[in-house]
Amino acid sequence: MDHAVGVLVSTFFAATVRMATPITLAALGETVSERSGVSNIGLEAIMLSGSYFSFSAMFATGSVPLGLLCGIAGGLAVSLLHAVLSIRFKADQTISGLALNFLFLGLTSFLFLLQFGKTTTLPSIPVLKPIAIPLLSSLPLVGDALFNQDPFVYAVYIITAVMMVIFYQSEWGVVLEAVGEQPRAADSAGIRVQRVRYFACIVNGVLGGLGGAYLTMVKLGFFMENLTSGKGYIALVAVLLGRRNPLGVVAASLVIGSAEALQIRLQTMGSNIPSQAFGMLPYVVTILVLCFSFGKTHNPSALGLPYERDKR
Repeated sequence: MDHAVGVLVSTFFAATVRMATPITLAALGETVSERSGVSNIGLEAIMLSGSYFSFSAMFATGSVPLGLLCGIAGGLAVSLLHAVLSIRFKADQTISGLALNFLFLGLTSFLFLLQFGKTTTLPSIPVLKPIAIPLLSSLPLVGDALFNQDPFVYAVYIITAVMMVIFYQSEWGVVLEAVGEQPRAADSAGIRVQRVRYFACIVNGVLGGLGGAYLTMVKLGFFMENLTSGKGYIALVAVLLGRRNPLGVVAASLVIGSAEALQIRLQTMGSNIPSQAFGMLPYVVTILVLCFSFGKTHNPSALGLPYERDKR
Protein backbone atom coordinates (compact mmCIF):
# COMPACT_ATOMS: atom_id res chain seq x y z
CA MET A 1 0.00 0.00 0.00
CA ASP A 2 1.26 3.47 -0.86
CA HIS A 3 2.58 5.29 2.21
CA ALA A 4 0.35 8.35 1.68
CA VAL A 5 -2.73 6.14 1.38
CA GLY A 6 -1.70 4.23 4.50
CA VAL A 7 -1.34 7.45 6.47
CA LEU A 8 -4.74 8.64 5.22
CA VAL A 9 -6.43 5.37 6.22
CA SER A 10 -4.74 5.34 9.63
CA THR A 11 -5.70 8.97 10.29
CA PHE A 12 -9.31 8.34 9.29
CA PHE A 13 -9.54 5.24 11.48
CA ALA A 14 -8.05 7.16 14.43
CA ALA A 15 -10.66 9.90 13.95
CA THR A 16 -13.39 7.25 13.75
CA VAL A 17 -12.31 5.79 17.10
CA ARG A 18 -12.30 9.24 18.71
CA MET A 19 -15.72 10.15 17.33
CA ALA A 20 -17.18 6.80 18.44
CA THR A 21 -15.80 6.86 22.00
CA PRO A 22 -18.46 9.04 23.75
CA ILE A 23 -21.24 7.19 21.95
CA THR A 24 -19.71 3.83 22.90
CA LEU A 25 -19.39 4.73 26.59
CA ALA A 26 -23.00 5.90 26.83
CA ALA A 27 -24.26 2.93 24.79
CA LEU A 28 -22.41 0.37 26.94
CA GLY A 29 -23.99 1.88 30.04
CA GLU A 30 -27.43 1.74 28.46
CA THR A 31 -26.77 -1.87 27.45
CA VAL A 32 -26.40 -2.86 31.10
CA SER A 33 -29.53 -0.93 32.03
CA GLU A 34 -31.67 -2.41 29.26
CA ARG A 35 -30.52 -5.96 29.95
CA SER A 36 -31.95 -5.47 33.45
CA GLY A 37 -35.26 -4.24 32.00
CA VAL A 38 -34.82 -0.48 32.52
CA SER A 39 -34.94 1.64 29.38
CA ASN A 40 -33.42 5.10 29.78
CA ILE A 41 -34.07 7.47 26.89
CA GLY A 42 -32.50 10.16 29.08
CA LEU A 43 -28.97 9.38 27.87
CA GLU A 44 -28.82 12.88 26.43
CA ALA A 45 -29.39 14.28 29.93
CA ILE A 46 -26.78 11.96 31.42
CA MET A 47 -24.16 13.01 28.88
CA LEU A 48 -25.02 16.71 29.16
CA SER A 49 -24.75 16.57 32.94
CA GLY A 50 -21.44 14.70 32.73
CA SER A 51 -20.13 17.25 30.23
CA TYR A 52 -21.07 20.30 32.26
CA PHE A 53 -19.92 19.11 35.68
CA SER A 54 -16.63 17.69 34.41
CA PHE A 55 -15.89 20.97 32.61
CA SER A 56 -16.94 23.12 35.55
CA ALA A 57 -14.80 21.19 38.02
CA MET A 58 -11.74 21.08 35.80
CA PHE A 59 -12.06 24.77 34.91
CA ALA A 60 -12.26 25.70 38.60
CA THR A 61 -9.51 23.42 39.89
CA GLY A 62 -7.40 22.32 36.91
CA SER A 63 -7.60 18.77 38.29
CA VAL A 64 -8.22 16.00 35.76
CA PRO A 65 -9.20 13.38 38.39
CA LEU A 66 -11.67 15.80 39.99
CA GLY A 67 -13.09 16.61 36.55
CA LEU A 68 -13.61 12.90 35.91
CA LEU A 69 -15.23 12.34 39.30
CA CYS A 70 -17.60 15.29 38.82
CA GLY A 71 -18.49 14.10 35.32
CA ILE A 72 -19.30 10.65 36.69
CA ALA A 73 -21.28 12.19 39.56
CA GLY A 74 -23.26 14.36 37.13
CA GLY A 75 -24.22 11.39 34.98
CA LEU A 76 -24.93 9.25 38.03
CA ALA A 77 -27.30 11.82 39.51
CA VAL A 78 -29.43 11.86 36.35
CA SER A 79 -29.50 8.07 36.06
CA LEU A 80 -30.44 7.61 39.72
CA LEU A 81 -33.22 10.17 39.35
CA HIS A 82 -34.57 8.18 36.42
CA ALA A 83 -34.17 4.96 38.45
CA VAL A 84 -36.18 6.34 41.36
CA LEU A 85 -38.94 7.57 39.04
CA SER A 86 -39.16 4.36 37.03
CA ILE A 87 -38.37 1.72 39.69
CA ARG A 88 -39.63 3.25 42.93
CA PHE A 89 -42.56 5.26 41.58
CA LYS A 90 -43.14 3.12 38.47
CA ALA A 91 -43.36 6.09 36.12
CA ASP A 92 -43.46 5.54 32.37
CA GLN A 93 -39.78 5.11 31.48
CA THR A 94 -40.03 6.80 28.09
CA ILE A 95 -41.73 9.90 29.48
CA SER A 96 -39.32 10.03 32.41
CA GLY A 97 -36.29 9.87 30.12
CA LEU A 98 -37.62 12.55 27.78
CA ALA A 99 -38.50 14.82 30.69
CA LEU A 100 -34.95 14.50 32.04
CA ASN A 101 -33.53 15.36 28.62
CA PHE A 102 -35.50 18.60 28.50
CA LEU A 103 -34.78 19.38 32.15
CA PHE A 104 -31.00 19.03 31.89
CA LEU A 105 -30.82 20.77 28.54
CA GLY A 106 -32.14 23.85 30.31
CA LEU A 107 -30.47 23.23 33.66
CA THR A 108 -26.91 22.84 32.34
CA SER A 109 -27.31 25.97 30.20
CA PHE A 110 -28.64 27.88 33.21
CA LEU A 111 -25.83 26.72 35.50
CA PHE A 112 -23.25 27.61 32.85
CA LEU A 113 -24.75 31.10 32.56
CA LEU A 114 -24.69 31.51 36.35
CA GLN A 115 -21.05 30.42 36.54
CA PHE A 116 -19.61 32.33 33.57
CA GLY A 117 -22.21 34.94 32.67
CA LYS A 118 -22.86 36.12 29.11
CA THR A 119 -19.64 36.02 27.14
CA THR A 120 -18.65 36.12 23.48
CA THR A 121 -15.62 33.92 24.16
CA LEU A 122 -16.24 30.47 25.56
CA PRO A 123 -14.08 29.60 28.58
CA SER A 124 -11.87 26.60 27.87
CA ILE A 125 -9.79 23.92 29.55
CA PRO A 126 -6.74 22.00 28.28
CA VAL A 127 -7.75 18.72 26.63
CA LEU A 128 -6.19 15.38 27.49
CA LYS A 129 -3.40 14.30 25.15
CA PRO A 130 -2.99 10.88 23.51
CA ILE A 131 -0.77 8.34 25.24
CA ALA A 132 1.14 6.05 22.88
CA ILE A 133 1.51 2.42 23.95
CA PRO A 134 5.05 1.25 23.16
CA LEU A 135 5.39 -1.27 20.31
CA LEU A 136 1.63 -1.54 19.71
CA SER A 137 1.40 2.06 18.49
CA SER A 138 3.99 1.22 15.83
CA LEU A 139 1.84 -1.43 14.14
CA PRO A 140 0.98 -0.58 10.51
CA LEU A 141 -2.42 1.00 9.81
CA VAL A 142 -4.07 0.19 13.15
CA GLY A 143 -1.23 0.98 15.55
CA ASP A 144 -1.61 4.74 15.63
CA ALA A 145 -5.41 4.54 15.41
CA LEU A 146 -5.90 2.09 18.28
CA PHE A 147 -2.86 2.49 20.52
CA ASN A 148 -2.01 6.19 20.35
CA GLN A 149 -5.20 7.44 21.93
CA ASP A 150 -6.43 9.16 25.08
CA PRO A 151 -7.20 7.27 28.33
CA PHE A 152 -10.96 7.20 27.60
CA VAL A 153 -10.37 5.05 24.51
CA TYR A 154 -8.26 2.58 26.48
CA ALA A 155 -11.01 2.52 29.11
CA VAL A 156 -13.48 1.50 26.39
CA TYR A 157 -11.28 -1.50 25.51
CA ILE A 158 -11.20 -2.64 29.13
CA ILE A 159 -14.89 -2.00 29.82
CA THR A 160 -15.94 -3.91 26.70
CA ALA A 161 -13.79 -6.92 27.61
CA VAL A 162 -15.06 -6.93 31.21
CA MET A 163 -18.67 -6.72 30.04
CA MET A 164 -18.23 -9.63 27.65
CA VAL A 165 -16.92 -11.77 30.49
CA ILE A 166 -19.63 -10.67 32.93
CA PHE A 167 -22.52 -11.03 30.47
CA TYR A 168 -21.58 -14.42 29.04
CA GLN A 169 -19.24 -16.08 31.52
CA SER A 170 -20.48 -15.14 34.97
CA GLU A 171 -23.40 -15.78 37.29
CA TRP A 172 -24.12 -12.05 37.50
CA GLY A 173 -24.69 -11.99 33.75
CA VAL A 174 -27.31 -14.70 34.13
CA VAL A 175 -28.95 -12.77 36.97
CA LEU A 176 -29.03 -9.58 34.89
CA GLU A 177 -30.65 -11.38 31.97
CA ALA A 178 -33.17 -13.12 34.22
CA VAL A 179 -34.25 -9.80 35.74
CA GLY A 180 -34.70 -8.30 32.27
CA GLU A 181 -36.54 -11.29 30.80
CA GLN A 182 -38.55 -12.81 33.67
CA PRO A 183 -38.39 -10.63 36.77
CA ARG A 184 -41.14 -12.51 38.59
CA ALA A 185 -39.37 -15.84 38.11
CA ALA A 186 -36.10 -14.23 39.16
CA ASP A 187 -37.81 -12.88 42.29
CA SER A 188 -39.18 -16.33 43.07
CA ALA A 189 -35.63 -17.67 42.83
CA GLY A 190 -34.49 -15.23 45.50
CA ILE A 191 -32.99 -12.54 43.25
CA ARG A 192 -33.54 -8.96 44.44
CA VAL A 193 -34.97 -7.56 41.21
CA GLN A 194 -35.13 -3.93 42.27
CA ARG A 195 -31.60 -4.01 43.68
CA VAL A 196 -30.21 -5.43 40.43
CA ARG A 197 -32.02 -2.77 38.41
CA TYR A 198 -30.73 0.04 40.62
CA PHE A 199 -27.20 -1.26 40.21
CA ALA A 200 -27.63 -1.42 36.42
CA CYS A 201 -28.82 2.20 36.46
CA ILE A 202 -25.73 3.17 38.47
CA VAL A 203 -23.49 1.60 35.82
CA ASN A 204 -25.46 3.46 33.15
CA GLY A 205 -24.95 6.77 34.93
CA VAL A 206 -21.23 6.22 35.45
CA LEU A 207 -20.51 5.29 31.83
CA GLY A 208 -22.86 7.91 30.39
CA GLY A 209 -21.22 10.55 32.59
CA LEU A 210 -17.82 9.47 31.29
CA GLY A 211 -19.13 9.76 27.74
CA GLY A 212 -20.22 13.32 28.46
CA ALA A 213 -16.92 14.15 30.17
CA TYR A 214 -15.07 12.94 27.08
CA LEU A 215 -16.69 15.67 24.99
CA THR A 216 -15.35 18.48 27.16
CA MET A 217 -12.11 16.97 28.50
CA VAL A 218 -10.82 15.36 25.30
CA LYS A 219 -12.73 16.33 22.19
CA LEU A 220 -13.59 20.02 22.61
CA GLY A 221 -12.10 21.60 25.73
CA PHE A 222 -15.17 23.79 26.31
CA PHE A 223 -18.85 23.59 27.20
CA MET A 224 -21.79 25.18 25.44
CA GLU A 225 -25.56 24.81 25.30
CA ASN A 226 -26.74 21.46 23.90
CA LEU A 227 -23.16 20.28 23.58
CA THR A 228 -24.14 16.67 22.98
CA SER A 229 -26.26 17.53 19.91
CA GLY A 230 -28.21 14.27 19.96
CA LYS A 231 -25.36 11.90 20.81
CA GLY A 232 -27.43 10.39 23.60
CA TYR A 233 -30.13 9.42 21.11
CA ILE A 234 -27.50 8.06 18.73
CA ALA A 235 -26.15 5.93 21.60
CA LEU A 236 -29.62 4.44 22.01
CA VAL A 237 -29.52 3.45 18.33
CA ALA A 238 -26.09 1.86 18.84
CA VAL A 239 -27.55 -0.27 21.64
CA LEU A 240 -30.35 -1.42 19.35
CA LEU A 241 -28.05 -2.10 16.41
CA GLY A 242 -25.56 -3.93 18.62
CA ARG A 243 -28.35 -6.11 20.03
CA ARG A 244 -27.15 -5.33 23.58
CA ASN A 245 -23.95 -7.26 22.96
CA PRO A 246 -20.89 -5.19 24.01
CA LEU A 247 -18.92 -6.06 20.86
CA GLY A 248 -21.95 -5.36 18.69
CA VAL A 249 -22.46 -2.01 20.43
CA VAL A 250 -18.82 -1.07 19.83
CA ALA A 251 -19.12 -2.06 16.15
CA ALA A 252 -22.32 -0.01 15.72
CA SER A 253 -20.69 2.98 17.41
CA LEU A 254 -17.69 2.72 15.07
CA VAL A 255 -19.98 2.78 12.02
CA ILE A 256 -21.65 5.92 13.31
CA GLY A 257 -18.28 7.38 14.34
CA SER A 258 -16.91 6.79 10.85
CA ALA A 259 -19.75 8.86 9.39
CA GLU A 260 -18.91 11.72 11.76
CA ALA A 261 -15.20 11.47 10.94
CA LEU A 262 -16.06 11.47 7.22
CA GLN A 263 -18.22 14.59 7.46
CA ILE A 264 -15.39 16.44 9.22
CA ARG A 265 -12.95 15.31 6.52
CA LEU A 266 -15.33 16.47 3.78
CA GLN A 267 -15.75 19.89 5.39
CA THR A 268 -11.97 20.43 5.57
CA MET A 269 -11.55 19.58 1.88
CA GLY A 270 -13.33 22.76 0.83
CA SER A 271 -16.60 22.71 -1.06
CA ASN A 272 -19.46 24.95 -2.13
CA ILE A 273 -21.86 22.60 -0.35
CA PRO A 274 -23.15 24.15 2.92
CA SER A 275 -21.47 22.73 6.02
CA GLN A 276 -24.90 21.85 7.45
CA ALA A 277 -25.30 19.22 4.73
CA PHE A 278 -22.11 17.50 5.89
CA GLY A 279 -23.21 17.85 9.51
CA MET A 280 -26.32 15.81 8.70
CA LEU A 281 -24.25 12.82 7.54
CA PRO A 282 -23.87 10.97 10.89
CA TYR A 283 -27.60 11.24 11.56
CA VAL A 284 -28.52 10.15 8.03
CA VAL A 285 -26.22 7.11 8.31
CA THR A 286 -27.72 6.28 11.72
CA ILE A 287 -31.27 6.36 10.31
CA LEU A 288 -30.33 4.28 7.26
CA VAL A 289 -28.59 1.61 9.31
CA LEU A 290 -31.50 1.54 11.73
CA CYS A 291 -33.96 1.06 8.86
CA PHE A 292 -32.00 -1.91 7.49
CA SER A 293 -31.88 -3.53 10.91
CA PHE A 294 -35.60 -3.13 11.61
CA GLY A 295 -37.17 -6.31 12.98
CA LYS A 296 -33.83 -8.06 13.51
CA THR A 297 -33.44 -7.39 17.21
CA HIS A 298 -34.93 -8.89 20.35
CA ASN A 299 -35.83 -6.76 23.33
CA PRO A 300 -35.80 -8.19 26.86
CA SER A 301 -39.35 -9.28 27.66
CA ALA A 302 -39.65 -6.94 30.65
CA LEU A 303 -37.90 -3.96 29.06
CA GLY A 304 -39.59 -0.73 30.10
CA LEU A 305 -42.09 -2.51 32.37
CA PRO A 306 -42.18 -1.66 36.09
CA TYR A 307 -42.03 -4.61 38.47
CA GLU A 308 -43.96 -4.90 41.69
CA ARG A 309 -43.62 -7.82 44.04
CA ASP A 310 -46.71 -9.75 45.03
CA LYS A 311 -47.86 -8.82 48.52
CA ARG A 312 -47.57 -11.77 50.82
